[in-house]
Amino acid sequence: MKLTVCFEQPYWVGIVEETDGYRLKAAKHIFGSEPLDGHILEFVQKDLLPLWEKVSQSVNVKQSVERRINPKRMARIVAKEMKNRRICTESRQALQLELESRKRQRKQMSKAQRKQLQARKRELHRQKKKQKHRGR
Repeated sequence: MKLTVCFEQPYWVGIVEETDGYRLKAAKHIFGSEPLDGHILEFVQKDLLPLWEKVSQSVNVKQSVERRINPKRMARIVAKEMKNRRICTESRQALQLELESRKRQRKQMSKAQRKQLQARKRELHRQKKKQKHRGR
């Protein structure tokens, strides 16, 4: 699991990525103002698991061959990645899929609520009409 904290106008955002074999899952958390180390640690300890349980979409990725890397080379790679701080396209794709699935669920829920509200209004209207026709 990898957490990347970066600045996306106008907020600081944390991107959590996990690669499991050929599948990549990603989640996004908005920190707001620039997070301190304590805020990031609190997020990892308390909020990461509930956020990760909500993720249902994943993306296929190519599996790279793992081989031993010279420690000096590894240090250069890490320094370069820290300097670059970009989010890979696969994680963006996974985030987009997750966003779309939540959007579909929200639409279904709101459609059901709208139908219930219309049915309730229709029933109230019928009751009012019945009361008017009863006479006094």
